[in-house]
Amino acid sequence: MTRINTNVSSLVAQNRLQASNEDLQTALTRLSTGLRINSGADDPAGLIASEALRSEVTSLGRAISNTRRASQIISTADSALGQVSNLLNDVRGLVVEAANNGALSTEEIAANQLQIDSSLEAINRIAQTTTFQGRKLLDGSLDFVSTAGGVDSIRDVNIDQANLGITGQIDVEVVVQSEATQATVTTGGFSPAAAASVSFGSSTTADINGESIDIVGPEGFTSVTFVDDINNSNLGDVSYDDTTGVLTITGNFTGDSATPPQVDADASAVEIQNLINAEDGFSASGTTVAGTQALPADVTADVAFQIDAIAEGSEFNNVQIEFVDLNDAAADDAATASFDDEQKILTVTFNSQAATPTNRDYAAIATAIDAVQDDEGNNLFTSTNNSGANAFVAPEPPLTTGNSGGEVLLDDLVFQLNGASGAETFNFAGGTGQDQIAAAINLVSDSTGISASTTTGQLQFTSTAYGSEALINIDVINEGTSGTFESSLAETRATGVDIVATVNGVEANGRANTLSINTSSLDLEVTVDDGSSANFSFSITGGGALFQLGPDVTSNQQARLGIGSLSTGQLGGANGRLYELGSGQAKSLTNDVNGAASVIDEVIDKVTSLRGRLGAFQATSLESNLVSLNETLANLEEAESSIRDADFAQESANLTRAQILVQSGTNVLSLANQNPQNVLSLLG
Repeated sequence: MTRINTNVSSLVAQNRLQASNEDLQTALTRLSTGLRINSGADDPAGLIASEALRSEVTSLGRAISNTRRASQIISTADSALGQVSNLLNDVRGLVVEAANNGALSTEEIAANQLQIDSSLEAINRIAQTTTFQGRKLLDGSLDFVSTAGGVDSIRDVNIDQANLGITGQIDVEVVVQSEATQATVTTGGFSPAAAASVSFGSSTTADINGESIDIVGPEGFTSVTFVDDINNSNLGDVSYDDTTGVLTITGNFTGDSATPPQVDADASAVEIQNLINAEDGFSASGTTVAGTQALPADVTADVAFQIDAIAEGSEFNNVQIEFVDLNDAAADDAATASFDDEQKILTVTFNSQAATPTNRDYAAIATAIDAVQDDEGNNLFTSTNNSGANAFVAPEPPLTTGNSGGEVLLDDLVFQLNGASGAETFNFAGGTGQDQIAAAINLVSDSTGISASTTTGQLQFTSTAYGSEALINIDVINEGTSGTFESSLAETRATGVDIVATVNGVEANGRANTLSINTSSLDLEVTVDDGSSANFSFSITGGGALFQLGPDVTSNQQARLGIGSLSTGQLGGANGRLYELGSGQAKSLTNDVNGAASVIDEVIDKVTSLRGRLGAFQATSLESNLVSLNETLANLEEAESSIRDADFAQESANLTRAQILVQSGTNVLSLANQNPQNVLSLLG
């Protein structure tokens, strides 16, 4: 080339050298920063993708931090709950020990009560002082707020988790398809029901000369025989044969044989009446005619007095009737009667010395018995008086209705009764009333979980619990040949039925009277009244501890957990509250140790359930979330690294190449710049 104004070779060499310098600078920058993309010009699309991934990585890092913080909060709460559980177990031991009051002194029971009081104070203190960075965890401030308390059929509600969403509220609608039931078994096998009754004494009326004498005698008195003794010149004779039950009255009723019938004052009706009254166990009243003209006819005695229960059945079997004679000539009150339904004693109070005859006759006794009523104003007994206006003669004790009301076993019976709480074996003799059998079963219902009730001619076994876990199993071990108890059993084994319901359209899990659901938006447990079939609704309006567990602030990446109050005023359920075990309260050791045992068992179950729920949330929700977030973070960081980070091997090679090219380019440029000097040789 012979042109000197434009050195094309030099220009080419300069461009190549500049490019090599840029490559060298790029390689040096990437090796010094470790990044392939140091500016948007390096890789615009890669930069956009990288920044998006970096944003997600940052959010995931915070989510991991949030999850760890939530786990630490749950661990703090669980630690405090563990202490509460230990205190509750101590209280339960003290309650069980105090129930042994036959072996413990009053001072020892009082010492147990002091320990319980101290434990209750400690539980309240734990509920108020358990905090995490100044926030109380167990005082109820983290519990959900709902309107469930205004629903009559709800007995208890536990809201474990709820996603309140952007509205901050969840409406809960419960539709009950079928209520929970108890297990029931019925049986007959008893004698027919009747009106229980008891009678005593015998009574008859003798017709003497057109007038009548009412005669009342003792039990076994069957008849009156009149013997005409024309030679009888005394006041007459009366004799009673208690073997045959015959009362014999001897007198001159018709006069002597030599003369026509005549009135004989010695054998007058009034004298006969007086003679009968003088006979032990007899009384007579009626005519005052002074004389007879004919021999009276013999008469047969009937029951003197009978008492009947108005209601049929075994309820009034073995009622004892007691007669109390005031024997007070100064008093003139009418007879009275009262009934002790627990002891089954009908007490009749009368005054054999009352001045007014109508206050001490059989009619007065009948009036008193007929007036006996129960607490609801219903008459209990009715009486039949076949003794006229005679003075009342009390029968010899004991006097009972026996099994006259029916509804008793037809033969001996031995059977074993199994329930959800245990088993008991019962042995009854023939003639035992169904109410007595029911009472024996109810006496140990806490050991079997089965109670008994009676209806006309039937005995019904009912489980005290509800649902499929409620059990009745009857195994007849031995029954006499005349018995029909086993053959009358409707079934030998029965179970109850759990509640069936939906919550917001989701089929709930039913267990006895408790229904529960666990969905992504709601986890709750509701216990309704025993056997309730009522539909109801309520709203969850706030509360709960909100944990942000995901990288995005959306409701499906959050968890809201409810932690109720652990104070003694809130811990408890259907059987009562924990504070009631304190000194002077309704279920203290001296007032109701059985009630205290029921409350403490229920409270222990609640605290244990809360610990389990928190542990499940920590193990399944938090720890699994932490693992998932860490794995996602690793994958995102790897993806971001593959886009943005520099490959040192490649960049080192690029650096070497760029260095060589720069050096080579510099030399070439030097040579290219010397080419125009060759023109000088043409001018020489």
